[in-house]
Amino acid sequence: MKPRLIALALAAATVPAWAQDALLARNLAATCANCHGTNGQARGDIKPLAGVSAGRIFAMLTDFKSGAQPATIMHQIARGYTDEQIKLLASHFAAQQSNR
Repeated sequence: MKPRLIALALAAATVPAWAQDALLARNLAATCANCHGTNGQARGDIKPLAGVSAGRIFAMLTDFKSGAQPATIMHQIARGYTDEQIKLLASHFAAQQSNR
């Protein structure tokens, strides 16, 4: 069993950091899908996130996190993210193609 764990650890260590960040960003973004849709392609009255600049998304999330922007639920969700995770989310959604 130990050789298998060592092999898995070595394989994971060889994955480039940017690929690990992309996977983490995608996984974090999945938590947004209930309201903002898959890949940020929101429908109805919810704001889409796809194609919005990373700087704008980062600013919105940090405003929710600090309480500067009032919200019904987003302030609670944003407080659960680190600044690094917010940067990953912002980059992920900025890279998505907007459908509007």
